[in-house]
Amino acid sequence: MPTDSATPNKPRKLVVTGGAGYVGSVCAARLLEAGHEVTVVDDLSTGHADAVPEGARFVEGNAAEVAPTLLAEGFDGVLHFAAKSLVGESMQDPSLYWHGNVLTSLQLLDAMRAHGTPRLVFSSTAATYGEPETSPIPETAPTRPTNTYGATKLAIDHAISSYARAHGLAAVSLRYFNVAGAYGRFGERHATETHLIPLVLQVATGDRAQVQIYGDDYPTDDGTAVRDYIHVADLADAHLLALEHTRAGEHQIYNLGNGTGFSVRQVIEACRTVTGHPIPAVVSQRRAGDPAVLVAASEQARERLGWKPERTDLAGIVEDAWRFTQQRAANPA
Repeated sequence: MPTDSATPNKPRKLVVTGGAGYVGSVCAARLLEAGHEVTVVDDLSTGHADAVPEGARFVEGNAAEVAPTLLAEGFDGVLHFAAKSLVGESMQDPSLYWHGNVLTSLQLLDAMRAHGTPRLVFSSTAATYGEPETSPIPETAPTRPTNTYGATKLAIDHAISSYARAHGLAAVSLRYFNVAGAYGRFGERHATETHLIPLVLQVATGDRAQVQIYGDDYPTDDGTAVRDYIHVADLADAHLLALEHTRAGEHQIYNLGNGTGFSVRQVIEACRTVTGHPIPAVVSQRRAGDPAVLVAASEQARERLGWKPERTDLAGIVEDAWRFTQQRAANPA
């Protein structure tokens, strides 16, 4: 692999795996706006063909199967979003995650090495830390994932480090918790929804009768769990900055957060305010293994990448998500 990175801010020829999914589609759109040439690779198992941004080339298929032929064309880098990401499913069917996440990523890394693709930005997760000892969580926190999903992402991070040291790969992994909001026509629409904001908005649209609050006896201000929510456009911008800060032979890892956390009750109240819907909420027992507070420290990304989240207001995040939800309801195709 080449021993140094290309000139910063130079338009590049890039592959975005999982670019028909939620985060990947927003990142692909932002890359195109920045003047890069983008090829989206997605098998559409969870993504949507109409989420591929205009101006991007689309190759349908599994990243591991497509990469050996596609990367032979010569690319400046890969942004790797393609992954299985349901925590519960990962515990019930671990094979799906070890093969779908780890094996796919290893095959992608081998294809990058074979064709001299010099840089990689990997969409990792703060689930690699498991239940943290402190919050906000720094990059130096012990990595002790409590589920198969987090374990597979950590394994990929270890593999990337090995390839960087041995083969000169320039790589950055970005770890974050809850992504939310929308960017124009690109937003969150999962067949199996597990994220709080879209679940609450489903009550406002009439697709769900009520929202569950899992535990109201946590040691937090209002008794409900606190989580870090980062706007999807801010997250995409971090990936673009990471692309410009890769260094040959190094694997950098950064946590991304919005600088604060919001409780479950705060999220529900923000959704009530934005939608004008009462949104009934029912308290049930805590879920096993749910920590009281999960917030990522992002000082390193701010200092070294020059990243600063611009959309940190909870109401604004919900407004973007609600606007997208209404647009999808009006134009479901």
